[in-house]
Parts: sequence; structure tokens; C-alpha cells
Amino acid sequence: MQKSIDRVGSTHSRRRMLGLLAGASVFAAAPGAGAAEEPDEASVLRDPDIPVAGNVDGDIAIVEWFDYQCPYCRRLEPELRQVVQDDGKVRLVLKDWPILGPVSVVAARMALACKFQDKYLQAHDAMMGVASKLTEPRIDELLAGAGIDVDRAKRDLKDKADSIDALLKRNHAQAEGLGFRGTPSFIVGKFRVPGVLTMDQFTQVISDARKAKAGK
Repeated sequence: MQKSIDRVGSTHSRRRMLGLLAGASVFAAAPGAGAAEEPDEASVLRDPDIPVAGNVDGDIAIVEWFDYQCPYCRRLEPELRQVVQDDGKVRLVLKDWPILGPVSVVAARMALACKFQDKYLQAHDAMMGVASKLTEPRIDELLAGAGIDVDRAKRDLKDKADSIDALLKRNHAQAEGLGFRGTPSFIVGKFRVPGVLTMDQFTQVISDARKAKAGK
């Protein structure tokens, strides 16, 4: 099991959380010698091939790097989506980052193939909404249960394999360039958030991101 370092949990104080974020501005410093190249802002926030939830015209973006087999990602998902829904002005950018084994790669590729029948979010929610370990047959079962044409998804995956794999490669390179070490990892506005936040902490970081944007 892989998880993020510098995890910001519910037992940390708000001051501790904001202290971590204060030095975590994105797209600021160049990488050190031997480090992965830091991605530019447009490629992270506005990749046209990346699925988006929430308000697509929102004033603040939350970018999430996740793995369908990550228990922290699964546990956080309903709370994150609730925060996005309650706020109403957040653009949630979903970056598949399958780092927990071959089945994670299968799950990410199948979810992205579902974009071509406009059912990525249904696939995403179906695989995030289970507690059990994924297998290839289980993935097919979950997708079918979400109303997805699994045979078509597999055809689309075969036909679009190059573009899907290129997207996953971009997601991986961006995560490495931003210094993330596991899932889930986030950008909120221009803050890096390597780890899990509570609903209240997400709400606070969104507020801080708006203030930072207004003061730019």
C-alpha cells in the first residue's frame, strides 16, 4: 500500500495545516538537480483530455491524483464530492494515477475508455464506491452495473490505446514533477496538498485559494 507523505489528518490543528500549505505554492520553484521537471500550470489545470467534475467553469480548481485501489482515495471521495457540490464554484480535475499495481492500470485505462461513451464519471464512481480489492472481472462487473457498455469500452480502449496511455504518462510525469509520492495528492488553487484533508480543511483551503487568487 502506498500513501502520501506529509499527510494532513483531522488531528492536526488548522495552524499546522496552513503552515504546511504556506510553503506549498505550485508552479513556483524550478526542480533541483536530478528531479523530475515541474509541469506548467496550463498542462496541469487545462489538459483538454482530462475528465472534469463539479462546475466546469468554476473559479477555483481542485486537481486530484488518485488510484482506484487506494483506500484513502476511496474513503475521501464522498466527502470531497460533497465539498465540491456544496461550494458550487469548484472545478474538480480528475487525474488517474495508477501506481498500486497492474490492476490499477487496467482500472484507469478502462475508466478513461468510458469517456468515449460519455460515462467516465459513472465508471469513476463505480470503482471508487467499493471497499473490496479490484480484479479485471470485478471491474467489468462494476462498469456494467453502472450502465456502461463494457464491450464498447474495450473496443474504444483498443482503438484509443495510444492517447489513453499518453494521458496516463502525462499524469504520472506531472505528479512526479510536483513532488507527490503517493495517492491521493491534490492541488487546490495554487496550493499543493500531499495527502488527506477533512471536509472542513478542504473548505478552508478553498477559501484560502480564493483569497490568494484575489490578491494576485
